Amino acid sequence: MELHEYARYDAVGIRNLIRAGEVTADEVEAAARRALTVANAKVNGLALPVFAPALDHAEDGPFAGVPFLIKDHGPVAEGVPFFLGSRSLQGVVAQHDTDLMARFRAAGLVTLGLTTVPEMCVSLSTESVRFGPTRNPWDLDRGAGGSSGGAAALVAAGAVPVAHASDGAGSIRVPASCCGLVGLKPSRGRVTSGPDLGEPMLGMAYEFALTRTVRDAAHLLDAVQGPGIGDKYTAPPPRRPYADEIGTDPGRLRVAVTTKAWSGAVVDGQVAAAAVRVGRELEQLGHTVSEAGPLVDWDAVMQASVAEGVAVASMLLLAPRQPDPARMEAVSRQFLQVAREYTGLDLLAAGNAQNRVTRSVSAFFTEYDLLVTPTLGRLPAPHGTLRYDDPSHTMTSWLRALSDYGPFSVVFNITGQPAISLPLGQSENGLPIGVQIVAAYGREDLLFQIAAHLEQSMPWKDRTPPVFVANP
Repeated sequence: MELHEYARYDAVGIRNLIRAGEVTADEVEAAARRALTVANAKVNGLALPVFAPALDHAEDGPFAGVPFLIKDHGPVAEGVPFFLGSRSLQGVVAQHDTDLMARFRAAGLVTLGLTTVPEMCVSLSTESVRFGPTRNPWDLDRGAGGSSGGAAALVAAGAVPVAHASDGAGSIRVPASCCGLVGLKPSRGRVTSGPDLGEPMLGMAYEFALTRTVRDAAHLLDAVQGPGIGDKYTAPPPRRPYADEIGTDPGRLRVAVTTKAWSGAVVDGQVAAAAVRVGRELEQLGHTVSEAGPLVDWDAVMQASVAEGVAVASMLLLAPRQPDPARMEAVSRQFLQVAREYTGLDLLAAGNAQNRVTRSVSAFFTEYDLLVTPTLGRLPAPHGTLRYDDPSHTMTSWLRALSDYGPFSVVFNITGQPAISLPLGQSENGLPIGVQIVAAYGREDLLFQIAAHLEQSMPWKDRTPPVFVANP
């Protein structure tokens, strides 16, 4: 299988080729290994060499034979070392699979590598001191977003059709926007985080994947969604498979569009225009579109965000082998210090803040079916913009930097609603622009219906970045 053939297909397409006997799983894996080598030399998205052999997987699952990558955000797959993007961790070897990893294996995904992240996964740019910057295949001088930046860069470059990702403040949607991909953050409780975690980052972090097509996201969510044993809660079960929502008429929807950042951050004109164009397209498709947005208490958002950071740092402070702060980056050290000083009363206050944001935003979705916003406030940032290792940063200044760059995503980590970033815009110089669409809690079905319609009416499948493995 040649690279130009391999990179043309999404995950469902590759699966169908294998099922039809037009190509073998071994031939696909060989092509993926070549593609990873070619792409990684340009974008630096792998935290370890390509796995040899691939991790064990079922041979009869819905994605049997499809190449796949997992994220370096903590112990995920039995026997694989993880680093959290940090020099302070020499490789914590997972003693067992997470429940989600077990589902990836059961789906037949062929796991070939570990993708890069920023240290502690608390940045929207993937450029750790340990691994260096992960480069955007659309412009190598710009970042791929974070924290799932390595996954995004390699999927966008055609190395694999789908990769594991997670989202604590936009870490699926932001890289999707930067790299021209589909990035779904599911509803809280849709994808299990067990067995080691009940509510990661106080219930504000989510796991799923990055894809190039809407149908891949729908089919993969069908394969991995649902509660794990002992989960505290789960999202309402889908009425039918999400794959069946592709091509389904959603009816006439009430759609709100806003390009005003709740943080007060300035939104780039090209980014705002992309969201407005999507609103017009939805209006032409027959939906009722209004300029509106939920009321958001930004101080409460920041209070909840501090608690998220404290939750990440606390996991390190409570670990049997604590990392050496001297080998950590500047903002990581800030998080550790704040975590040491954080009190039980602070935690309760953050929970109250999360509740206020959730109630207010959820009330908005009693009047509207969908909300359309930009995914990011800016175009993909040049390397070094966020400065994670800058010792002048405080916790406050760091959170302000994140909210200036990505002001639209973290709210829905707090509220638990599903949100998807679609590559529906391009800048004047050809950079991808993601547009975020949000639905009420548990309504991934509605997101898939409308995303599939937009994929047809505003197609992106023929847009590929300059760094793409199928290019000569």
